[in-house]
Amino acid sequence: MKFIKLILLSLFPFLLFGQVEQSGLSSKMVEPSIKDTLDLQKLIDKALPGDTIKLKAAIYKGGVTVRMSSIVIDGQNHAIVDGNGRGSVIKIRANSVYIKNMIIQNSGGLHDHVDAGISLADSAQNNIIENCRIRECLFGIDVMQSFHNKIIHCEISSFMKRETALKGDAIRFWYSKNNIVQYNYWHNARDMVVWYSSENLFQFNKSVGNRYAIHFMYSHNNRIQNSYFTGNSVGVFLMYSQKTIMTGNTVANCKGPSGMCLGMKETSSNQILNNKFIYSAEGIHFDVSPYVLTETNTIQDNEIAFCNIGMKFHNKQEGNLIRYNYFHNNLLQVFSEVGTANLNTWEYNYWDDYEGFDRDGDNIGDNPYVLLSYTEHIWNFDENLRFFYGAPILSVLDFLEKLAPFSKPKLVLRDTKPIYNWREEMKKRKESNDE
Repeated sequence: MKFIKLILLSLFPFLLFGQVEQSGLSSKMVEPSIKDTLDLQKLIDKALPGDTIKLKAAIYKGGVTVRMSSIVIDGQNHAIVDGNGRGSVIKIRANSVYIKNMIIQNSGGLHDHVDAGISLADSAQNNIIENCRIRECLFGIDVMQSFHNKIIHCEISSFMKRETALKGDAIRFWYSKNNIVQYNYWHNARDMVVWYSSENLFQFNKSVGNRYAIHFMYSHNNRIQNSYFTGNSVGVFLMYSQKTIMTGNTVANCKGPSGMCLGMKETSSNQILNNKFIYSAEGIHFDVSPYVLTETNTIQDNEIAFCNIGMKFHNKQEGNLIRYNYFHNNLLQVFSEVGTANLNTWEYNYWDDYEGFDRDGDNIGDNPYVLLSYTEHIWNFDENLRFFYGAPILSVLDFLEKLAPFSKPKLVLRDTKPIYNWREEMKKRKESNDE
């Protein structure tokens, strides 16, 4: 029975993602049978504002630039635009351009030129890129100093034969604001990066098999909602980026011994709400966050489970409000490399290793949840031994070290109001919402 439960839990992220609208292409692409290369630039140059260019089932020569605003280029799900390995395939230097229903492939491979499938620059605004498969392009979509654009239902990958570090980013934002990225699927790329770019919305996206699912740097007031990131090295990383709202996401299976679902470095005033951080080396990693102690990070209503370390603090940190989170089946619930994590506010969290009672029936433990660190734990000296944590001999050693420690254990945290029964808490919330 326990084995079946573990199987169902391991499938849960995939079952959850199946309940939301499918990310990636919204309609099927058909590879054209015509192999002649047609001239797309001539069609673009003839277009007037309001025109729609409907492409045939053929291959079109890439390396084109769109300078006319308010036109539509529709591949009709059967056209390919091929860059032939030189530069960016489509450059948009206009406003209100609509690119849809096509395959875009074979950009150049130069990082210093930011060769991309689609390049938006020069304050390009109100453009839409929808239902495009971008493949074998160094960067998928590059958005540089451009605003109010939409990227919807695209599938994006980089050069499949390159090592991860030599690939480009699926989507790259640079000094760009008020853009919307939704229902996209990026895979086999390096990262998806948001640098110096604020007030963008990312929702219902899927990232699989990349290095960073999304990496923010100096980017404020962004929102990440209802997305699914799995098999990446890092899920979401907030670096010097303030006031991020991250809600309703599932981040799972972050690869490698340092894989983390969420990393926070020198970042403040973030709201991390109702997410699932599961099956990874680390659930949430704190590094000097919040950077401004009066600007609290709120970590609330998240499930943090099946991780080597649920939350890891790189330093003796304070200023985080951590409440109503569901900690279960982690090897270590919380670990602080230096000092204690007790300078943060811990309250109303559920801890599956809580050893206490609820005699008054208010679903709050009668005694605080207290997490101590025993310096004699052998896996503190050799992290590889954590792999054997469930072995009977290590369980016995763990018990003996707690029973008769050789030195005073270090206080990691004290949750003064631990939730006693998580199911009862969820039931109470549901009844409250129904009212």
